[in-house]
Amino acid sequence: MTEQFKRLSMDELCLRLCQPRKTLIIYHVRSDADAIGSAFALRELLRMMDIPAICACADEVPDRLRFITDGTQGSVLLEEGMELDHDRVISVDSASPAQLGSLYDRLHKYIDIMIDHHAMGSVYADNYVDSDASATGEIIFEVAKRLVEMGKIPEIPHRVINSVYAAICSDTGCFRFANATPKTFRTAAELIEAGAEQTDINRKLFEAKTFKQVKAEGEAARRMQLFDGGRIASVTFPYSSKFSMSLSDENLETIIDIPRSVSGVEVAFSVRQPEDAPLFRVSMRSSSDFDVSEVCALFGGGGHMRAAGCTVKAANVREAEEMVLNAVREQMKK
Repeated sequence: MTEQFKRLSMDELCLRLCQPRKTLIIYHVRSDADAIGSAFALRELLRMMDIPAICACADEVPDRLRFITDGTQGSVLLEEGMELDHDRVISVDSASPAQLGSLYDRLHKYIDIMIDHHAMGSVYADNYVDSDASATGEIIFEVAKRLVEMGKIPEIPHRVINSVYAAICSDTGCFRFANATPKTFRTAAELIEAGAEQTDINRKLFEAKTFKQVKAEGEAARRMQLFDGGRIASVTFPYSSKFSMSLSDENLETIIDIPRSVSGVEVAFSVRQPEDAPLFRVSMRSSSDFDVSEVCALFGGGGHMRAAGCTVKAANVREAEEMVLNAVREQMKK
């Protein structure tokens, strides 16, 4: 299936990006700072080359990440028929079609380039995928530097510097995770030297929480369960709890940090029910050499060895939890 798609070199990627084609940049649902930062940094680079570009996602930008997009464009929700106004689509930070949500069905035949850094996924376009990169933002920074070398842009703008720093910082957990390589730290140093506002960005990403987010984390701690002698921890958050506490999906984004932080836990996962429907979103983290992306791939998802996600169909939240738990246990046997 993937043989029809070409794996691009950095130079080939940059030459393709330089083509003067009105561009729609899309990224994954339940978007994080890497997806948003990478998409909007690429948008800025294209517009510096007088290439019209906008960003789109099946989900709106979370309030806590609007500092990345402020002053650029309004909503990222794609209006009906808007895709017909563009000559190409570029996806960023989206390892598989499922991660693009409803946009994939609308746009898959227009996707020209896929830019990503996930090791597990399903290739769906000509692509530049660097699984050694800590974040897609790290790739976009390489693109930016190459465009300067090619004389396509005079310099890397401050907005790109901040967006890329936010992308990398987010995906490495403020440089705490195993995907932060020596190159990642060198890139961070370059970004800071170029003026990245690291103190403010770090605070907004990791310290600024709403009262509802704190409430959600408290409920997650109450609902947390340990399995297999404390090696596995889970948190379930059914729609009924979300509704009764007047929480949004955005308020639930950090509940995975609760089971992940427990000493001795090797694999942590959260199961949340966004709507009153038999669909559940799973986030999974590993603090060992266990590859959670392989588990999520079983359900059509993907991600990294130590951080991944997927969507599960089940009758209720307990069944969804059991499905994921059994998949983790089976993978642990291998």
